[in-house]
Formats: sequence, C-alpha cells, structure tokens
Amino acid sequence: MKQLTFDILIVGAGPAGLAAAASASQSGLQIGLVDDNPTAGGQIWRGGIQRSRTQQAADWFERTNRPEITRLHQTRVIASPKTGALLAEKPNETLLLRFEQLILATGARERFLPFPGWTLPGVMGAGGLQALVKGGLPIKGKRVIVAGSGPLLLAVASYLRSKGALIRLIAEQAPLSKLAGFALQLPRNTAHLKQASSLGWNLLGVPYKTGCWITKAEGRDRLETVTIRRGHRSWREQCDYLACAYGLVPNIELASSLGCRLKEGAVEVNEWQQTSLANVYCAGESTGIGGLDKSLLEGQIAGFAAAGLFVKARTCFPAREQAHRFAETLGRSFILQDKLKTLPTAETLICRCEDVRYQDLLLYPNWRSAKLQTRCGMGPCQGRICGSATEFLYGWTQDSIRPPVITARLASLAQEL
Repeated sequence: MKQLTFDILIVGAGPAGLAAAASASQSGLQIGLVDDNPTAGGQIWRGGIQRSRTQQAADWFERTNRPEITRLHQTRVIASPKTGALLAEKPNETLLLRFEQLILATGARERFLPFPGWTLPGVMGAGGLQALVKGGLPIKGKRVIVAGSGPLLLAVASYLRSKGALIRLIAEQAPLSKLAGFALQLPRNTAHLKQASSLGWNLLGVPYKTGCWITKAEGRDRLETVTIRRGHRSWREQCDYLACAYGLVPNIELASSLGCRLKEGAVEVNEWQQTSLANVYCAGESTGIGGLDKSLLEGQIAGFAAAGLFVKARTCFPAREQAHRFAETLGRSFILQDKLKTLPTAETLICRCEDVRYQDLLLYPNWRSAKLQTRCGMGPCQGRICGSATEFLYGWTQDSIRPPVITARLASLAQEL
C-alpha cells in the first residue's frame, strides 16, 4: 500500500475544496487535494476549466495551479483506519493518506422524494441529468420537465435548453408567496440579481409554475408521461426526461464516521470552520446548504485557519456572514410543503436498492429498526437516497455512519486490518 504524507489534506475538489487549497497553499505547506472525479470542479464546475467556462471558475483553477498542491483525482476516501490518516483507493491502487490537518469539503447531493414511477428510466436527479449531458448524453430535441425545489431547477433548465433540450415545464413546489419574498432580497446582492436575470432571459418562454409538483411517472419500458398537480388541478404531460430534485442534502458521511459533531443534518463548525475535532475543518455545503458564495468563503477561511493564517481568515468573516444570511433566506423560501408527504402510495418503493415499499416502513418507529427488519438503507447507496427521503416522510434521523463510507474493494479493506 502506497503512503502519502501532507501537512493539510483536503477531501473534495469542488469550489470549497479549491478555495481551501488555494488559501492554505499560501503558507508554503504541502497540500493534498483528493476527489473521486476525473477533474476538479465538483458539480457546479464539473469537467474542469474547459467545460465550466466562467471567469470565476478559471480564476480558482488558476489559483490552485501551484507546486505545493498535489492533486489526487479518481481517488475515493473509504475509511479512517488510524488517527491522522485516511484510507483511499484509486482504480488500481490503495493509498494511505497521512495528514496533520484535514479539511472536509464533501459538498451535497440531491434530495429525492419518492412517488409512483420514480424508478423508471428517464427519471433522474436534476443535477444528475445535467452531469450526464456535460459528459456527452445527447439531449437535443428531447422533451424535458424540470421539477422539485430551489434555484438549481432554473440553472439546470437553462443549461439543458442551451444544449437543445425542449423544456416543457419548470415545476417549483414552493408557493408564489414564498418566492415573492425571496425575489425581494435579490436587489441587495448584485451578483445574485445578475445571475437571476441571466437565467430568466435564457428561459424566456418556458412555463414556470409555483406550488406545483409531479405525482406520478408512467411508461412501459421508460418514461413517457408524468402527472402534474397544482392546487386542485392535475394534468398529464409527455416527456422524455424528468429532472427532479427537492433541494440538496449535505454529504456528512465521512465527517460522521470520523466523529465530528453534527447539527441539524450538517457538520457543526466554529468561526474558523473547525469541527468538534481539533485538527479537522469543514467547509461548503456539508456545513449547510447555501450556494457557491458560501462555499468559496468557507473554503478560504478553512484553508487559512488550517495553515495558521488566522489574520487572513478573519478578513473573510464579513462576506461569509452575508452569505449565511442569504442561505437562511434561501432555506426559508424553498422549505418543502407537508403536502409532499402524500406523494408515495402504499406500493411506492422508498429504498430502491432493497425494494422496500412505503407501507413496509410504516410498521417501524425509527431508522434503526426499519434498517434491521427491512434492509432499508443497506444497499449500494448506503442510505444516501432513502435516508433523506425517510427523514422527510417519517421524521427519522440516520444513526452514525460505519466504515467504509463508500463501496470499496475487499483488497483495500483488507489492508486496513
């Protein structure tokens, strides 16, 4: 097993991870930047500088082009076998990554709320479909409905339309009254107002309906039609793809397995982005959903603080406070309606890995008992999909995460023993 040693190890090469690496490298310390994707950028800047095509992304990629930073792409962290080290694997190699300071920038994933037909081919996460198109999936001329909640819907619809998709509808579950309050906050932030205006222009002519959601997806071998509900009215639409996501959920599995304290489903941090563990920091969406600006600012603070550059870290505090206020507004505006808890029928699969139905889970009081009796959350995704769904539907919280935090080769796990 190959061993690598760093002063600061950063897990996650999205915006928060890149910002942390760029900031920490100013100290001259040796930085390791680990990510399971072929290139840096995360979901928002997926594909690296060639595909992100924004000046902001280009600037951050350039800032991390430093000799102090070692990039480890296509590398997945699977466990923490000992203090100050992480076990990771590349496609054909197992690594032991040693560190003095650790920064977690593991981002977030989409929240899925099960409904009849949600497992049909053609039904996928909004960000997931965007990622597939960025990877080469042909979308030109395909009929697409984008549904769920949050600004991500607009960003995905705009991107898909730019690639030739026929966007039939954007269905936002939040009511108009909530969105009106959110819109009134935009003029206070020039960057967000500019972004919203750009998305609005790109989506000119596309129907955007509030208080609206998908109740059923149908098709023989793949998706053909969806049923949509708004108020007391329901109707069907034909489509080739349904891009559906009800907001984002922080990726906390690695932090939880390390023993970091959690709060309200996210990693708890102090003003320096330090977790409850003295040498572990956390930044970005894993500390709470808040968008790009929050991720970049928290990444910078974590990087500076981990490197001992506290004066530089403190200069980012005012901007981070503003980003946090915007994140709170975002959360209030797009909070999920209780009506969405009625989407599944008795036969609707909640855990698609283990084929566990909605009615099967009604028999149990919590996640642990359901997991023991039905294997809910014990499939390949390890509860990453059904965990957030059961939290919303039943009010359950997941228990502590046990290693490995992601599927791994037996050969890699054997080296931990």
